[in-house]
Amino acid sequence: MLAGLRAGLGAGCAVHGQRGQRLAHSRTTEKLQREYDAVVIGAGHNGLVAAAYLQQAGLRTAVLEKRHVLGGAAVTEEIVPGTPRALHPPAHYLPCARLTTPCSPGFKFSRASYLLSLLRPQIYAELELQRHGLKVLPRDPYSFTPLLEDRSPPRSLLMGHNMAQTQQQIAQFSQKDAQAYPKYEVFMGCLVSAINPLLDAPPADTTALGQGSLLQSLRALWPLLQAGLALGRRLPHFYEVLTAPISKILDHWFESEPLKATLATDAVIGAMSSPHTPGSGYVLLHHVMGELEGQRGAWGYVAGGMGALSQAIACAAATHGAHIFTEQAVCRVLLGTDGQAQGVVMQDGTEEQLPEDFVRRIQQLDTRSPVTKINVAVDRLPSFLAAPNTHDNQPLPHHCCSIHLNCEGTHLLHQAYTEAAQGHPSSRPMIELCIPSVLDPGLAPPGCHVVSLFTQYTPYELAGGQPWDEKARNAYADTVFDCIEAYAPGFKASVIGRDILTPPDLERIFGLPGGNIFHGGMSLDQLYFTRPAPSYSTYQSPVPGLYLCGSGAHPGGGVMGAAGRNAAQVVLRDFRRLRWQR
Repeated sequence: MLAGLRAGLGAGCAVHGQRGQRLAHSRTTEKLQREYDAVVIGAGHNGLVAAAYLQQAGLRTAVLEKRHVLGGAAVTEEIVPGTPRALHPPAHYLPCARLTTPCSPGFKFSRASYLLSLLRPQIYAELELQRHGLKVLPRDPYSFTPLLEDRSPPRSLLMGHNMAQTQQQIAQFSQKDAQAYPKYEVFMGCLVSAINPLLDAPPADTTALGQGSLLQSLRALWPLLQAGLALGRRLPHFYEVLTAPISKILDHWFESEPLKATLATDAVIGAMSSPHTPGSGYVLLHHVMGELEGQRGAWGYVAGGMGALSQAIACAAATHGAHIFTEQAVCRVLLGTDGQAQGVVMQDGTEEQLPEDFVRRIQQLDTRSPVTKINVAVDRLPSFLAAPNTHDNQPLPHHCCSIHLNCEGTHLLHQAYTEAAQGHPSSRPMIELCIPSVLDPGLAPPGCHVVSLFTQYTPYELAGGQPWDEKARNAYADTVFDCIEAYAPGFKASVIGRDILTPPDLERIFGLPGGNIFHGGMSLDQLYFTRPAPSYSTYQSPVPGLYLCGSGAHPGGGVMGAAGRNAAQVVLRDFRRLRWQR
Protein backbone atom coordinates (compact mmCIF):
# COMPACT_ATOMS: atom_id res chain seq x y z
CA MET A 1 0.00 0.00 0.00
CA LEU A 2 1.22 3.49 -0.86
CA ALA A 3 0.51 6.29 1.58
CA GLY A 4 0.60 9.90 0.68
CA LEU A 5 2.11 12.33 -1.75
CA ARG A 6 4.33 14.36 0.57
CA ALA A 7 3.88 11.90 3.42
CA GLY A 8 5.10 12.62 6.91
CA LEU A 9 5.85 10.15 9.69
CA GLY A 10 3.94 10.27 12.94
CA ALA A 11 5.49 11.12 16.25
CA GLY A 12 5.63 7.52 17.37
CA CYS A 13 8.16 6.31 14.84
CA ALA A 14 11.27 4.54 16.11
CA VAL A 15 14.50 5.95 14.73
CA HIS A 16 17.21 4.44 16.87
CA GLY A 17 18.92 1.15 17.68
CA GLN A 18 18.42 -1.82 15.41
CA ARG A 19 14.88 -0.74 14.59
CA GLY A 20 14.52 1.80 11.82
CA GLN A 21 17.83 0.99 10.16
CA ARG A 22 18.04 1.18 6.41
CA LEU A 23 18.53 -2.08 4.55
CA ALA A 24 19.62 -3.17 1.12
CA HIS A 25 22.56 -1.95 -0.93
CA SER A 26 23.82 0.67 1.47
CA ARG A 27 27.09 0.87 3.36
CA THR A 28 25.77 3.63 5.58
CA THR A 29 23.08 3.43 8.19
CA GLU A 30 20.24 5.79 7.34
CA LYS A 31 17.65 6.88 9.86
CA LEU A 32 13.99 7.32 9.21
CA GLN A 33 13.38 10.88 8.03
CA ARG A 34 10.45 13.05 9.01
CA GLU A 35 9.15 13.59 5.50
CA TYR A 36 9.04 11.68 2.21
CA ASP A 37 7.17 12.17 -1.04
CA ALA A 38 5.79 8.61 -0.76
CA VAL A 39 5.70 5.91 1.89
CA VAL A 40 5.20 2.28 0.92
CA ILE A 41 3.59 0.21 3.67
CA GLY A 42 4.92 -3.34 3.42
CA ALA A 43 8.04 -4.59 1.66
CA GLY A 44 6.47 -7.38 -0.31
CA HIS A 45 7.80 -7.71 -3.85
CA ASN A 46 5.05 -5.45 -5.23
CA GLY A 47 5.75 -2.78 -2.64
CA LEU A 48 9.45 -2.92 -3.44
CA VAL A 49 8.74 -2.67 -7.16
CA ALA A 50 6.52 0.37 -6.60
CA ALA A 51 9.21 1.98 -4.45
CA ALA A 52 11.88 1.35 -7.06
CA TYR A 53 9.86 3.05 -9.81
CA LEU A 54 8.84 5.98 -7.60
CA GLN A 55 12.39 6.63 -6.44
CA GLN A 56 13.71 6.17 -9.97
CA ALA A 57 11.31 8.92 -11.05
CA GLY A 58 12.64 11.26 -8.38
CA LEU A 59 10.13 10.86 -5.53
CA ARG A 60 11.75 10.53 -2.12
CA THR A 61 10.41 7.16 -1.04
CA ALA A 62 10.48 5.10 2.17
CA VAL A 63 9.44 1.46 2.56
CA LEU A 64 8.29 0.26 5.99
CA GLU A 65 8.15 -3.50 6.69
CA LYS A 66 6.92 -4.95 9.97
CA ARG A 67 8.83 -8.26 9.71
CA HIS A 68 12.56 -8.74 10.19
CA VAL A 69 13.01 -9.69 6.55
CA LEU A 70 12.11 -8.08 3.21
CA GLY A 71 9.94 -9.65 0.55
CA GLY A 72 6.53 -10.45 2.02
CA ALA A 73 5.82 -13.95 0.76
CA ALA A 74 8.93 -13.87 -1.48
CA VAL A 75 11.50 -14.54 1.25
CA THR A 76 14.36 -16.87 2.03
CA GLU A 77 14.58 -17.98 5.65
CA GLU A 78 16.81 -20.43 7.47
CA ILE A 79 14.26 -22.32 9.55
CA VAL A 80 16.08 -25.60 10.14
CA PRO A 81 19.65 -25.37 11.46
CA GLY A 82 22.49 -27.43 10.05
CA THR A 83 23.41 -30.03 12.67
CA PRO A 84 25.02 -33.48 12.67
CA ARG A 85 22.64 -36.29 11.84
CA ALA A 86 22.93 -37.70 15.36
CA LEU A 87 21.49 -34.48 16.76
CA HIS A 88 18.60 -34.20 14.34
CA PRO A 89 15.27 -33.52 15.97
CA PRO A 90 12.42 -35.98 15.38
CA ALA A 91 10.31 -35.72 12.25
CA HIS A 92 7.55 -33.80 14.02
CA TYR A 93 9.97 -30.96 14.77
CA LEU A 94 8.16 -27.68 14.15
CA PRO A 95 10.48 -24.67 14.00
CA CYS A 96 8.35 -21.56 14.23
CA ALA A 97 10.98 -18.86 13.70
CA ARG A 98 14.28 -18.25 11.97
CA LEU A 99 16.99 -20.33 13.63
CA THR A 100 20.70 -19.74 13.35
CA THR A 101 23.53 -21.85 14.76
CA PRO A 102 27.31 -21.55 14.85
CA CYS A 103 27.65 -24.99 13.30
CA SER A 104 27.33 -26.02 9.66
CA PRO A 105 25.16 -23.93 7.32
CA GLY A 106 21.48 -24.60 7.77
CA PHE A 107 18.59 -25.27 5.42
CA LYS A 108 17.38 -22.16 3.61
CA PHE A 109 13.82 -22.19 2.35
CA SER A 110 11.72 -20.09 0.04
CA ARG A 111 9.28 -20.24 2.88
CA ALA A 112 6.11 -19.16 1.06
CA SER A 113 6.35 -18.51 -2.71
CA TYR A 114 8.93 -20.81 -4.26
CA LEU A 115 8.99 -20.53 -8.08
CA LEU A 116 9.44 -17.66 -10.54
CA SER A 117 7.85 -17.14 -13.93
CA LEU A 118 5.26 -14.38 -13.82
CA LEU A 119 7.57 -11.44 -13.07
CA ARG A 120 6.98 -8.99 -15.90
CA PRO A 121 9.83 -8.75 -18.45
CA GLN A 122 9.75 -4.94 -18.27
CA ILE A 123 10.61 -5.10 -14.57
CA TYR A 124 13.68 -7.27 -15.21
CA ALA A 125 14.95 -4.74 -17.74
CA GLU A 126 13.84 -1.39 -16.27
CA LEU A 127 15.10 -2.17 -12.76
CA GLU A 128 18.22 -3.96 -14.05
CA LEU A 129 17.61 -6.85 -11.67
CA GLN A 130 20.38 -9.00 -13.12
CA ARG A 131 22.88 -6.24 -12.35
CA HIS A 132 21.53 -6.19 -8.80
CA GLY A 133 22.22 -9.87 -8.30
CA LEU A 134 19.16 -11.72 -9.57
CA LYS A 135 19.99 -15.10 -11.07
CA VAL A 136 17.25 -17.44 -12.24
CA LEU A 137 17.75 -21.19 -12.61
CA PRO A 138 15.50 -22.50 -15.42
CA ARG A 139 14.12 -26.03 -15.21
CA ASP A 140 13.94 -28.46 -18.11
CA PRO A 141 12.15 -30.82 -17.79
CA TYR A 142 9.71 -28.96 -15.60
CA SER A 143 6.89 -31.36 -14.68
CA PHE A 144 6.95 -34.93 -13.36
CA THR A 145 3.84 -36.93 -12.46
CA PRO A 146 4.57 -40.41 -11.08
CA LEU A 147 1.66 -42.83 -10.84
CA LEU A 148 0.60 -45.36 -8.26
CA GLU A 149 -0.40 -48.45 -10.23
CA ASP A 150 -0.10 -52.23 -10.16
CA ARG A 151 2.82 -52.57 -12.53
CA SER A 152 6.56 -52.55 -12.09
CA PRO A 153 7.82 -49.99 -12.51
CA PRO A 154 4.82 -47.69 -12.38
CA ARG A 155 4.49 -45.25 -15.25
CA SER A 156 5.19 -41.54 -15.00
CA LEU A 157 4.69 -38.44 -17.13
CA LEU A 158 7.75 -36.24 -17.65
CA MET A 159 7.19 -32.95 -19.51
CA GLY A 160 9.72 -30.41 -20.73
CA HIS A 161 10.41 -27.85 -23.42
CA ASN A 162 11.44 -30.46 -25.98
CA MET A 163 8.08 -31.02 -27.65
CA ALA A 164 9.03 -34.32 -29.32
CA GLN A 165 10.17 -35.83 -26.02
CA THR A 166 7.05 -34.57 -24.24
CA GLN A 167 4.84 -36.08 -26.95
CA GLN A 168 6.66 -39.37 -26.51
CA GLN A 169 5.89 -39.27 -22.80
CA ILE A 170 2.22 -38.46 -23.40
CA ALA A 171 1.97 -41.26 -25.96
CA GLN A 172 2.41 -43.79 -23.13
CA PHE A 173 -1.16 -42.92 -22.20
CA SER A 174 -2.70 -41.78 -25.49
CA GLN A 175 -1.38 -41.36 -29.03
CA LYS A 176 -4.29 -39.04 -29.72
CA ASP A 177 -3.29 -36.78 -26.84
CA ALA A 178 0.32 -36.78 -27.98
CA GLN A 179 -0.80 -35.41 -31.34
CA ALA A 180 -3.18 -32.87 -29.80
CA TYR A 181 -0.75 -31.45 -27.25
CA PRO A 182 1.23 -29.12 -29.59
CA LYS A 183 -2.05 -27.66 -30.89
CA TYR A 184 -3.23 -27.12 -27.32
CA GLU A 185 0.00 -25.26 -26.49
CA VAL A 186 -0.42 -23.01 -29.55
CA PHE A 187 -4.05 -22.34 -28.59
CA MET A 188 -3.17 -21.34 -25.04
CA GLY A 189 -0.25 -19.26 -26.30
CA CYS A 190 -2.56 -17.25 -28.56
CA LEU A 191 -4.91 -16.49 -25.69
CA VAL A 192 -2.04 -15.41 -23.46
CA SER A 193 -0.53 -13.18 -26.15
CA ALA A 194 -3.85 -11.40 -26.65
CA ILE A 195 -4.49 -10.58 -22.99
CA ASN A 196 -0.85 -10.06 -21.95
CA PRO A 197 -0.90 -6.25 -22.52
CA LEU A 198 -3.80 -5.93 -20.08
CA LEU A 199 -1.47 -6.92 -17.26
CA ASP A 200 0.85 -3.96 -17.70
CA ALA A 201 -1.56 -1.07 -17.30
CA PRO A 202 -4.36 -0.07 -14.92
CA PRO A 203 -7.79 -1.44 -15.83
CA ALA A 204 -9.88 0.67 -18.14
CA ASP A 205 -11.31 3.58 -16.15
CA THR A 206 -15.07 3.06 -16.32
CA THR A 207 -15.72 6.44 -14.70
CA ALA A 208 -14.71 8.04 -18.02
CA LEU A 209 -17.49 6.23 -19.84
CA GLY A 210 -20.51 8.41 -20.52
CA GLN A 211 -18.85 11.50 -19.07
CA GLY A 212 -16.90 12.64 -22.11
CA SER A 213 -16.91 12.40 -25.86
CA LEU A 214 -17.17 9.16 -27.79
CA LEU A 215 -13.46 9.44 -28.50
CA GLN A 216 -12.69 9.65 -24.78
CA SER A 217 -14.85 6.60 -24.11
CA LEU A 218 -13.11 4.64 -26.84
CA ARG A 219 -9.73 5.71 -25.49
CA ALA A 220 -10.70 4.38 -22.06
CA LEU A 221 -11.75 1.05 -23.54
CA TRP A 222 -8.87 0.82 -25.99
CA PRO A 223 -6.87 -1.85 -24.06
CA LEU A 224 -9.91 -4.15 -24.04
CA LEU A 225 -10.62 -3.45 -27.70
CA GLN A 226 -7.02 -4.30 -28.56
CA ALA A 227 -7.31 -7.62 -26.73
CA GLY A 228 -10.55 -8.40 -28.55
CA LEU A 229 -9.02 -7.57 -31.93
CA ALA A 230 -6.00 -9.74 -31.16
CA LEU A 231 -8.26 -12.66 -30.28
CA GLY A 232 -10.33 -12.23 -33.42
CA ARG A 233 -12.29 -15.35 -34.20
CA ARG A 234 -10.83 -17.02 -31.12
CA LEU A 235 -12.84 -14.70 -28.86
CA PRO A 236 -15.65 -17.25 -28.23
CA HIS A 237 -13.05 -19.88 -27.31
CA PHE A 238 -11.37 -17.44 -24.95
CA TYR A 239 -14.72 -16.71 -23.35
CA GLU A 240 -15.25 -20.42 -22.85
CA VAL A 241 -11.85 -20.83 -21.18
CA LEU A 242 -12.66 -17.93 -18.85
CA THR A 243 -16.08 -19.18 -17.82
CA ALA A 244 -16.07 -22.98 -18.08
CA PRO A 245 -14.70 -25.53 -15.63
CA ILE A 246 -11.17 -26.43 -16.64
CA SER A 247 -12.26 -30.08 -16.70
CA LYS A 248 -14.58 -29.26 -19.62
CA ILE A 249 -11.78 -27.51 -21.53
CA LEU A 250 -9.32 -30.35 -20.96
CA ASP A 251 -11.91 -33.00 -21.84
CA HIS A 252 -12.30 -31.26 -25.20
CA TRP A 253 -8.59 -31.58 -25.92
CA PHE A 254 -7.49 -34.81 -24.22
CA GLU A 255 -8.60 -38.25 -23.05
CA SER A 256 -5.82 -39.44 -20.71
CA GLU A 257 -6.39 -38.69 -17.03
CA PRO A 258 -2.75 -38.27 -15.91
CA LEU A 259 -2.22 -35.54 -18.52
CA LYS A 260 -5.51 -33.79 -17.71
CA ALA A 261 -4.86 -33.91 -13.97
CA THR A 262 -1.32 -32.59 -14.38
CA LEU A 263 -2.53 -29.64 -16.47
CA ALA A 264 -5.49 -29.06 -14.15
CA THR A 265 -3.18 -28.43 -11.19
CA ASP A 266 -2.34 -25.02 -12.69
CA ALA A 267 -6.06 -24.20 -12.77
CA VAL A 268 -6.73 -24.95 -9.10
CA ILE A 269 -3.40 -24.24 -7.40
CA GLY A 270 -3.92 -21.73 -4.63
CA ALA A 271 -7.68 -21.65 -5.30
CA MET A 272 -10.45 -23.11 -3.18
CA SER A 273 -12.00 -24.63 -6.27
CA SER A 274 -12.28 -27.93 -8.09
CA PRO A 275 -11.43 -28.70 -11.71
CA HIS A 276 -15.21 -28.85 -12.09
CA THR A 277 -15.70 -25.29 -10.79
CA PRO A 278 -16.86 -22.83 -13.50
CA GLY A 279 -14.23 -20.18 -14.20
CA SER A 280 -11.27 -22.29 -13.09
CA GLY A 281 -9.81 -21.93 -16.58
CA TYR A 282 -8.61 -18.37 -15.92
CA VAL A 283 -6.31 -19.46 -13.11
CA LEU A 284 -4.65 -21.85 -15.57
CA LEU A 285 -4.21 -18.97 -18.02
CA HIS A 286 -2.75 -16.88 -15.21
CA HIS A 287 -0.12 -19.52 -14.53
CA VAL A 288 0.99 -19.88 -18.15
CA MET A 289 1.33 -16.13 -18.77
CA GLY A 290 4.90 -15.92 -17.58
CA GLU A 291 8.21 -16.56 -19.21
CA LEU A 292 11.85 -17.14 -18.37
CA GLU A 293 14.65 -16.23 -20.74
CA GLY A 294 12.13 -15.92 -23.59
CA GLN A 295 10.52 -19.32 -22.96
CA ARG A 296 6.77 -18.82 -22.53
CA GLY A 297 5.22 -20.62 -19.59
CA ALA A 298 8.59 -21.61 -18.12
CA TRP A 299 9.12 -21.63 -14.36
CA GLY A 300 12.42 -21.62 -12.51
CA TYR A 301 14.10 -21.27 -9.15
CA VAL A 302 15.79 -18.10 -7.93
CA ALA A 303 19.40 -18.72 -6.90
CA GLY A 304 19.51 -18.14 -3.17
CA GLY A 305 15.76 -18.58 -2.83
CA MET A 306 12.92 -16.17 -3.50
CA GLY A 307 14.35 -13.72 -0.99
CA ALA A 308 17.18 -13.07 -3.44
CA LEU A 309 14.61 -11.66 -5.88
CA SER A 310 13.21 -9.33 -3.23
CA GLN A 311 16.73 -8.28 -2.32
CA ALA A 312 17.54 -7.50 -5.96
CA ILE A 313 14.43 -5.31 -6.24
CA ALA A 314 15.30 -3.61 -2.95
CA CYS A 315 18.82 -2.97 -4.23
CA ALA A 316 17.40 -1.40 -7.38
CA ALA A 317 15.27 0.92 -5.23
CA ALA A 318 18.09 1.72 -2.79
CA THR A 319 20.53 2.46 -5.60
CA HIS A 320 18.31 5.37 -6.61
CA GLY A 321 18.02 6.52 -3.00
CA ALA A 322 14.97 4.79 -1.53
CA HIS A 323 15.05 4.16 2.22
CA ILE A 324 13.96 0.64 3.17
CA PHE A 325 13.36 -0.39 6.77
CA THR A 326 12.40 -3.61 8.54
CA GLU A 327 10.71 -4.04 11.91
CA GLN A 328 8.66 -0.91 11.31
CA ALA A 329 4.97 -1.70 11.68
CA VAL A 330 2.59 0.99 10.44
CA CYS A 331 -0.44 1.20 12.68
CA ARG A 332 -2.50 3.87 10.97
CA VAL A 333 -2.53 6.39 8.15
CA LEU A 334 -2.75 10.08 8.98
CA LEU A 335 -5.30 12.22 7.17
CA GLY A 336 -5.18 15.96 6.75
CA THR A 337 -8.11 18.33 7.26
CA ASP A 338 -8.91 17.90 3.57
CA GLY A 339 -9.20 14.12 3.94
CA GLN A 340 -5.96 13.54 2.05
CA ALA A 341 -3.51 10.89 3.25
CA GLN A 342 -0.48 12.77 4.48
CA GLY A 343 1.48 10.43 6.70
CA VAL A 344 1.70 7.26 8.77
CA VAL A 345 1.95 6.61 12.48
CA MET A 346 4.38 4.05 13.83
CA GLN A 347 2.53 3.27 17.05
CA ASP A 348 -0.88 1.89 18.05
CA GLY A 349 -3.75 4.12 17.04
CA THR A 350 -7.29 4.17 15.77
CA GLU A 351 -8.27 3.09 12.27
CA GLU A 352 -9.23 5.56 9.59
CA GLN A 353 -12.82 5.85 8.47
CA LEU A 354 -13.55 4.45 5.01
CA PRO A 355 -16.76 4.61 2.96
CA GLU A 356 -19.25 1.97 4.11
CA ASP A 357 -19.71 0.61 0.59
CA PHE A 358 -15.95 0.08 0.19
CA VAL A 359 -15.63 -1.58 3.60
CA ARG A 360 -18.57 -3.87 2.88
CA ARG A 361 -17.21 -4.92 -0.50
CA ILE A 362 -13.76 -5.66 0.93
CA GLN A 363 -15.34 -7.70 3.72
CA GLN A 364 -17.21 -9.71 1.08
CA LEU A 365 -14.08 -10.63 -0.87
CA ASP A 366 -13.54 -14.35 -1.30
CA THR A 367 -10.19 -14.92 0.38
CA ARG A 368 -10.62 -18.63 1.05
CA SER A 369 -7.35 -20.53 0.82
CA PRO A 370 -6.87 -24.27 0.35
CA VAL A 371 -3.10 -24.14 0.85
CA THR A 372 -0.87 -25.59 3.50
CA LYS A 373 2.81 -25.06 2.70
CA ILE A 374 5.24 -27.51 4.28
CA ASN A 375 8.98 -26.86 4.12
CA VAL A 376 11.05 -29.98 4.71
CA ALA A 377 14.75 -30.61 5.34
CA VAL A 378 15.93 -34.07 4.20
CA ASP A 379 19.25 -35.89 4.27
CA ARG A 380 18.85 -37.47 0.83
CA LEU A 381 16.95 -37.17 -2.42
CA PRO A 382 13.60 -38.96 -2.61
CA SER A 383 13.67 -42.09 -4.74
CA PHE A 384 10.43 -42.62 -6.64
CA LEU A 385 9.16 -46.08 -7.56
CA ALA A 386 8.43 -44.75 -11.04
CA ALA A 387 11.98 -43.38 -11.43
CA PRO A 388 14.38 -44.86 -8.84
CA ASN A 389 17.58 -43.08 -7.90
CA THR A 390 20.92 -44.31 -9.18
CA HIS A 391 23.45 -45.93 -6.83
CA ASP A 392 25.43 -42.70 -6.48
CA ASN A 393 22.24 -40.89 -5.41
CA GLN A 394 22.93 -38.03 -7.82
CA PRO A 395 19.98 -35.89 -9.01
CA LEU A 396 18.07 -37.12 -12.05
CA PRO A 397 16.19 -34.89 -14.52
CA HIS A 398 12.85 -35.31 -12.75
CA HIS A 399 14.30 -34.07 -9.46
CA CYS A 400 14.43 -30.49 -10.81
CA CYS A 401 10.73 -30.58 -11.74
CA SER A 402 7.51 -29.73 -10.04
CA ILE A 403 6.56 -33.24 -8.94
CA HIS A 404 2.79 -33.79 -8.92
CA LEU A 405 1.49 -36.43 -6.52
CA ASN A 406 -2.06 -37.75 -6.19
CA CYS A 407 -2.65 -36.57 -9.74
CA GLU A 408 -3.58 -39.83 -11.46
CA GLY A 409 -6.91 -38.26 -12.43
CA THR A 410 -8.97 -35.09 -12.04
CA HIS A 411 -11.45 -37.01 -9.90
CA LEU A 412 -8.79 -37.14 -7.15
CA LEU A 413 -8.43 -33.35 -7.21
CA HIS A 414 -12.20 -32.96 -6.99
CA GLN A 415 -12.41 -35.42 -4.11
CA ALA A 416 -9.69 -33.54 -2.22
CA TYR A 417 -11.55 -30.26 -2.76
CA THR A 418 -14.88 -31.73 -1.61
CA GLU A 419 -13.42 -32.84 1.71
CA ALA A 420 -11.98 -29.38 2.40
CA ALA A 421 -15.22 -27.66 1.39
CA GLN A 422 -16.83 -29.61 4.23
CA GLY A 423 -14.19 -28.43 6.71
CA HIS A 424 -11.88 -31.45 6.63
CA PRO A 425 -8.27 -31.51 5.40
CA SER A 426 -7.97 -33.71 2.34
CA SER A 427 -7.24 -37.35 3.08
CA ARG A 428 -5.41 -37.62 -0.25
CA PRO A 429 -4.24 -34.06 -0.90
CA MET A 430 -2.93 -32.62 -4.13
CA ILE A 431 0.82 -32.23 -3.64
CA GLU A 432 3.34 -30.24 -5.65
CA LEU A 433 6.81 -31.27 -4.49
CA CYS A 434 9.86 -29.22 -5.49
CA ILE A 435 13.53 -29.68 -4.60
CA PRO A 436 15.25 -26.37 -5.43
CA SER A 437 18.56 -27.48 -3.87
CA VAL A 438 19.02 -29.83 -6.84
CA LEU A 439 19.83 -26.75 -8.95
CA ASP A 440 20.95 -24.55 -6.04
CA PRO A 441 23.05 -26.73 -3.69
CA GLY A 442 23.92 -23.82 -1.40
CA LEU A 443 20.43 -23.96 0.09
CA ALA A 444 21.28 -27.05 2.15
CA PRO A 445 24.28 -28.63 3.89
CA PRO A 446 26.36 -31.02 1.72
CA GLY A 447 24.44 -34.16 0.79
CA CYS A 448 21.15 -32.76 2.08
CA HIS A 449 18.24 -31.04 0.36
CA VAL A 450 15.36 -28.66 0.95
CA VAL A 451 11.92 -29.81 -0.18
CA SER A 452 8.96 -27.53 -0.79
CA LEU A 453 5.51 -29.11 -0.45
CA PHE A 454 2.67 -26.97 -1.77
CA THR A 455 -0.39 -28.91 -0.69
CA GLN A 456 -4.13 -28.57 -0.85
CA TYR A 457 -6.85 -28.77 0.14
CA THR A 458 -7.03 -27.54 3.72
CA PRO A 459 -9.78 -25.23 4.97
CA TYR A 460 -9.06 -22.03 6.89
CA GLU A 461 -11.63 -23.10 9.48
CA LEU A 462 -11.86 -26.74 10.49
CA ALA A 463 -15.19 -28.49 10.91
CA GLY A 464 -16.75 -28.20 14.34
CA GLY A 465 -14.69 -25.15 15.21
CA GLN A 466 -11.61 -27.25 15.89
CA PRO A 467 -8.40 -25.20 16.09
CA TRP A 468 -5.41 -25.51 13.76
CA ASP A 469 -3.24 -26.38 16.75
CA GLU A 470 0.03 -28.32 16.71
CA LYS A 471 -1.83 -31.62 16.84
CA ALA A 472 -3.96 -30.74 13.81
CA ARG A 473 -0.96 -29.40 11.89
CA ASN A 474 1.08 -32.51 12.52
CA ALA A 475 -1.82 -34.85 11.73
CA TYR A 476 -2.24 -33.23 8.31
CA ALA A 477 1.51 -33.17 7.66
CA ASP A 478 1.67 -36.86 8.55
CA THR A 479 -1.06 -37.53 5.97
CA VAL A 480 0.99 -35.67 3.36
CA PHE A 481 4.14 -37.58 4.27
CA ASP A 482 2.29 -40.92 4.12
CA CYS A 483 1.19 -40.03 0.58
CA ILE A 484 4.76 -39.17 -0.45
CA GLU A 485 6.01 -42.39 1.13
CA ALA A 486 3.70 -44.40 -1.13
CA TYR A 487 5.38 -42.87 -4.20
CA ALA A 488 8.91 -42.65 -2.77
CA PRO A 489 9.55 -45.23 -0.01
CA GLY A 490 12.11 -44.00 2.49
CA PHE A 491 11.04 -40.36 2.32
CA LYS A 492 9.83 -40.22 5.93
CA ALA A 493 13.10 -41.66 7.21
CA SER A 494 15.02 -38.92 5.40
CA VAL A 495 13.22 -36.06 7.14
CA ILE A 496 15.33 -33.87 9.43
CA GLY A 497 12.82 -31.10 10.18
CA ARG A 498 9.67 -29.52 8.85
CA ASP A 499 7.84 -26.20 8.95
CA ILE A 500 4.05 -26.45 8.60
CA LEU A 501 2.13 -23.37 7.45
CA THR A 502 -1.67 -23.75 7.39
CA PRO A 503 -3.94 -21.02 5.97
CA PRO A 504 -4.13 -19.20 9.34
CA ASP A 505 -0.32 -19.38 9.61
CA LEU A 506 0.12 -17.91 6.13
CA GLU A 507 -2.21 -15.08 7.11
CA ARG A 508 -0.52 -14.42 10.46
CA ILE A 509 3.09 -14.54 9.28
CA PHE A 510 2.90 -13.10 5.77
CA GLY A 511 -0.29 -11.04 5.93
CA LEU A 512 -2.03 -13.07 3.22
CA PRO A 513 -5.78 -12.51 3.72
CA GLY A 514 -7.30 -15.83 4.70
CA GLY A 515 -3.96 -17.39 3.80
CA ASN A 516 -4.81 -16.80 0.14
CA ILE A 517 -1.64 -16.63 -1.97
CA PHE A 518 -3.34 -14.28 -4.44
CA HIS A 519 -4.56 -11.84 -1.71
CA GLY A 520 -8.07 -12.79 -2.82
CA GLY A 521 -9.53 -15.38 -5.17
CA MET A 522 -8.84 -15.05 -8.91
CA SER A 523 -12.46 -15.72 -9.85
CA LEU A 524 -14.06 -13.70 -12.63
CA ASP A 525 -16.00 -11.54 -10.17
CA GLN A 526 -12.71 -10.46 -8.56
CA LEU A 527 -10.67 -9.57 -11.66
CA TYR A 528 -9.88 -6.49 -13.73
CA PHE A 529 -12.77 -3.95 -13.29
CA THR A 530 -13.71 -5.52 -9.95
CA ARG A 531 -10.33 -6.10 -8.28
CA PRO A 532 -10.44 -5.49 -5.40
CA ALA A 533 -13.96 -4.06 -5.82
CA PRO A 534 -16.04 -2.31 -8.48
CA SER A 535 -15.07 1.37 -8.88
CA TYR A 536 -11.80 0.80 -6.99
CA SER A 537 -9.75 -1.01 -9.63
CA THR A 538 -7.45 1.86 -10.63
CA TYR A 539 -5.16 1.52 -7.56
CA GLN A 540 -6.65 4.64 -5.95
CA SER A 541 -8.33 3.90 -2.63
CA PRO A 542 -11.33 5.88 -1.30
CA VAL A 543 -8.81 7.97 0.67
CA PRO A 544 -7.13 10.54 -1.62
CA GLY A 545 -3.39 9.99 -1.70
CA LEU A 546 -3.67 6.36 -0.52
CA TYR A 547 -3.07 3.71 -3.17
CA LEU A 548 -3.24 -0.07 -3.40
CA CYS A 549 -0.13 -1.64 -4.91
CA GLY A 550 -0.30 -5.30 -3.79
CA SER A 551 -1.66 -8.52 -5.25
CA GLY A 552 -5.16 -7.61 -4.08
CA ALA A 553 -5.17 -5.10 -6.95
CA HIS A 554 -5.10 -5.79 -10.71
CA PRO A 555 -3.79 -8.07 -12.18
CA GLY A 556 -3.73 -10.25 -9.08
CA GLY A 557 -1.46 -12.71 -7.35
CA GLY A 558 1.77 -14.47 -8.07
CA VAL A 559 5.26 -13.01 -8.02
CA MET A 560 4.47 -10.74 -10.93
CA GLY A 561 5.31 -7.21 -9.83
CA ALA A 562 2.71 -5.79 -12.21
CA ALA A 563 0.50 -4.35 -9.47
CA GLY A 564 3.45 -2.48 -7.99
CA ARG A 565 4.60 -1.14 -11.36
CA ASN A 566 1.09 -0.15 -12.46
CA ALA A 567 0.31 1.54 -9.15
CA ALA A 568 3.55 3.52 -9.36
CA GLN A 569 2.46 4.80 -12.79
CA VAL A 570 -0.82 6.06 -11.31
CA VAL A 571 0.96 7.67 -8.35
CA LEU A 572 3.44 9.43 -10.64
CA ARG A 573 0.61 10.73 -12.83
CA ASP A 574 -1.20 12.12 -9.77
CA PHE A 575 2.03 13.55 -8.34
CA ARG A 576 2.79 15.45 -11.53
CA ARG A 577 -0.79 16.76 -11.60
CA LEU A 578 -0.53 17.85 -7.96
CA ARG A 579 2.80 19.57 -8.58
CA TRP A 580 1.40 21.36 -11.63
CA GLN A 581 -1.58 22.61 -9.60
CA ARG A 582 0.77 24.02 -6.99
